[in-house]
Amino acid sequence: MPKFDVSKRDLERLIGKSFTVEEWEDLFLYAKCELDDVWEEGGEVYFKADSKDTNRPDLWSAEGIARQIRWALGFDKGLPRYEVGKSGVTVYVDEKLKDIRPYGVYAIVEGLHLDEEALKQMINLQEKVALTFGRRRREVAIGIFDFDKVKPPIYYRAAEKSEKFVPLGFDEELTLEEILEKHEKGKEYGHLIRDKPYYPLLVDSEGKVLSMPPIINSETTGRVTTETRNVFVDVTGWDLNKVMLALNVVVTALAERGGKIKSVRVVYPDFEIETPDLTPKPFEVELDYIRKLTGIELSDGEIKELLERMMYDVKLEGGKAKLLYPAFRDDIMHARDVLEDVLIAYDYNEIEPEEPKLAVQGRGDKFVEFEDAVRELMVGFGLQEVMTFNLTNREAQYDRMNLEYGRNHFNNPPAELVEIENPISPKWSALRNWLLPSLLDFLSQNTHEEYPQRLFEVGKATLIDESRETKTVSESKLAVVMAQPRVTFTDAKEILDSVMRHLGFAYELEEAEHPSFIPGRVGKIIVNGETIGVIGEVHPAVLEKWGIEMPVAGFELFLRPLYTEPYL
Repeated sequence: MPKFDVSKRDLERLIGKSFTVEEWEDLFLYAKCELDDVWEEGGEVYFKADSKDTNRPDLWSAEGIARQIRWALGFDKGLPRYEVGKSGVTVYVDEKLKDIRPYGVYAIVEGLHLDEEALKQMINLQEKVALTFGRRRREVAIGIFDFDKVKPPIYYRAAEKSEKFVPLGFDEELTLEEILEKHEKGKEYGHLIRDKPYYPLLVDSEGKVLSMPPIINSETTGRVTTETRNVFVDVTGWDLNKVMLALNVVVTALAERGGKIKSVRVVYPDFEIETPDLTPKPFEVELDYIRKLTGIELSDGEIKELLERMMYDVKLEGGKAKLLYPAFRDDIMHARDVLEDVLIAYDYNEIEPEEPKLAVQGRGDKFVEFEDAVRELMVGFGLQEVMTFNLTNREAQYDRMNLEYGRNHFNNPPAELVEIENPISPKWSALRNWLLPSLLDFLSQNTHEEYPQRLFEVGKATLIDESRETKTVSESKLAVVMAQPRVTFTDAKEILDSVMRHLGFAYELEEAEHPSFIPGRVGKIIVNGETIGVIGEVHPAVLEKWGIEMPVAGFELFLRPLYTEPYL
């Protein structure tokens, strides 16, 4: 979860009222944050805020927190509105960037008067949105520039790697390739573009470089100070909706500082848009749904008032609330999301708990207890447990595993994935059907850690099952990987032997072919005549695709065939 520092004085300046430190502890809850620490520095009180919602990047700065609290306390109500004027500025996007970093959206904010704290919050928001919401700049990267040093029109173009500019923090020109090798940000984020034929560059009409997205701004235009009055905001990435949202978050935060938002015309090879687009988003919810799930007898008027305090425009009609919510939010996907806002405005602490009227006795699910017992067993073998995402993509599950999509590899994995029809991001476009790619992904992100790395996961895999009404089934699986020098098939088999012995099952290994593993060092795991898994040494080609330089061996199997009562 994002953490960031905010000044008590700055927050109260934005809200227009002072509060005690004790009062602030409760106020942060309105902005889905917790007060993590309080300290004094230079005679000023600072808070460390710990955001509890990764879907609300608009709350990751003093401006967003203050705005949310101002509304929740009733100082303002209804939909926040921001005027957007036309700047007359155009940005042209190069067709060559289609497979490199295809989308850029832009805005200008004029008339700013930033002190050191406001400047710090602007930089903090820029970094936190790119780091968390933008997946470490992979999906969203943000640049903010001194617009008075820029000569429109502006060009977002594909550049030769030999081109030069002075990156932020340097006093000498470097080629784009040198920036990836010598600059701190180039070393950290260079992997995002290093293998591309061209590198993205943002330049003005005089050829002056603004930035090299998603790596670094230029020293000439990319240094914003307290003397800066007008800024140009640039957001790039792979998903147009996502970069638009990030732009909305940044420009409305600057508008809370008194800035005036101006739009920019963005011309792509096959279409053009005007950004930012701050058009409110519609949603509709049944009033009785809110009453039923909250358990609170709220009148229509009370629900309307609570929603207005959470920045909704509300019209009551036919037992429904027809809503408009701000363009800097993208987290309203179900009526329960609106319900949560109602409860935040109502204040969870004001809800009186009631004893259930049904006399029931609860107990744990036996298979879940079995899964927990397997976890304890694996920890006892000296393995570290990880919990990875169920959402993934076809590239991770097949391409990086040396597999052909559509071909069944004795159900490890099956031939096809359950894919999402309208994914928010290409990275999260399917439900995984085996766990080993998730563990290899984890290893790829921890190559800087010490070896050996011995990991396991007990998790879900989603398989297609046409015999079911839902057409899918969720299966529990155990996966193990060991990354260490000279690791072999035998090392993985020793762990598998121990698992089967403790669970009370005899098993057989049958030599098999599987492109994810080295030929001759892979086998099917068979229990009671049924193939339940795969074991082997991971193929070097697979390791290369994941960027793992250490040998890896492991196995994966279905847990349901190993479940009996009593167990262990």
